[in-house]
Order: sequence, then structure tokens, then C-alpha cells
Amino acid sequence: MKPARSNKKLKMPHSWSHLKNGQWVSESIQTRMDEWCPKLFGYHMLKLGGLSCELTSFACNIQHQVNLDIQNPLHNVIADAYDLPFLEKSFDAVVLAHQLDYCNDPHRVLREVDRVMIDDGYLIITGFNPISFTGLASLMPWRKHNLPWSGRMFTPTRIRDWLEVLNYQVVECDCYALFPMQSYRTMWTWFENSLGDWASPMGSLYFIVARKRTYPLKPIKPHWKLKRKLTPLGVNYKVSNRS
Repeated sequence: MKPARSNKKLKMPHSWSHLKNGQWVSESIQTRMDEWCPKLFGYHMLKLGGLSCELTSFACNIQHQVNLDIQNPLHNVIADAYDLPFLEKSFDAVVLAHQLDYCNDPHRVLREVDRVMIDDGYLIITGFNPISFTGLASLMPWRKHNLPWSGRMFTPTRIRDWLEVLNYQVVECDCYALFPMQSYRTMWTWFENSLGDWASPMGSLYFIVARKRTYPLKPIKPHWKLKRKLTPLGVNYKVSNRS
């Protein structure tokens, strides 16, 4: 298993147009975003990275939405993902669209996102699955240095393990696009659906929704008990005099 941290210089895509079949990938993510946006509530949403900025969320109940990136023109905050300029527990929802695939230290990004996330907030993560046709194509020498194959691509199972360490509950994990073909899309989708759930782990894309859980500490009651203190006799207590 490759380490999560890498010193390799990675090219970060700041628009879906930088990726092969990027428009189709963004549309497939947008369909799932439209399903989840009405379920999100709160005051502030953070879209981290240029790819996240280009995803629309008009149906979301969260009105104030921050787009953070360096190069994408849709940004309204310019900052580094490793050092977010926000206070702790500032956002009710965070979107990470293919951000972990192209960063050198995904653990650091997730910890920083966790810092600015409120309790019970929602985190949406998308990415490429290395155990898929798209992931296997990165082994070809003429592709491994070009987008999107130049990314690191972590499996959805590994992403889930990282989230569990941070005490997140994964409420949805959808792997899809077994055949990442843009032509004859209807036919390939029908064929993928006919294969059933067994083909899902081989999907080229994953869509994960996780919720931050904070469990209160339960006090442990001591096994020993204090002895009752001696109390004075009541005023109505009568002492019988025996002769």
C-alpha cells in the first residue's frame, strides 16, 4: 500500500475542462449533488478546490457558500487547503471534489477540514477509484504523467478508513461508472446496471457522504460508596425509662 503522504510534485486541476471526459464526470457528480443538497442544512458551506467551485448547489438550503481556490475564477477566497483561514467549527458542510487525488498530504487536508467543520456537519468527497479501468490506465507510460491519471487515486475503502479515524460516519458510498465511456453513454449505463452490485467496487468514480459525529464522554460511576454520616436523634424520638 502506497503511503498517503508524498513528496512528488502533483499538478492540481482547477477546472473540469482540464480532465479527460471532465464534463461527463462533473455532470455525474452534479446529479448526485442535486440529490443531496436539499438534505443539507445550516448557515455556511465550503467548496474546497476549483473542481468543487464549479459544482452548483442552488437547491441547497445553505445560502452562504464559500468557494476557495487559487486559480479558478469562481473563487471568492484565495487560500491554501492545508491552512484554511477560518475559525474552528465554522461550516455546516464541506465539498471536496477530487481534491484528495491531487494533494501531497491528504491526511493534513482532512484534519484541516475537520477543524472547520461543526459537529454533525456533512462532508462530501469525490474521486477516482484506482481499482477501475480509469485507474489501470494510469499504468500506461504515455498516460501516467497526464491528467487525470497523474493523480494518486485512493480507493474508497481507504478514504472510509481515514474518515472513521476522524470519527465520521459514512452515510453513503456510491461507486459507479464501471465503463467510463462518453460515447454511447446510454448503452454503457444500461449494461452496468444489468451487472448488478458486484460490479460496483470496480467503478471509476466514487461519491462519499460522511457526517461528523461527536460523542459525549460518559462518566464512569465509582464502584465504592460513601458511608452514611451519623445523624442526631430526631426531636420526636422518645427514650423509654425503665425502672
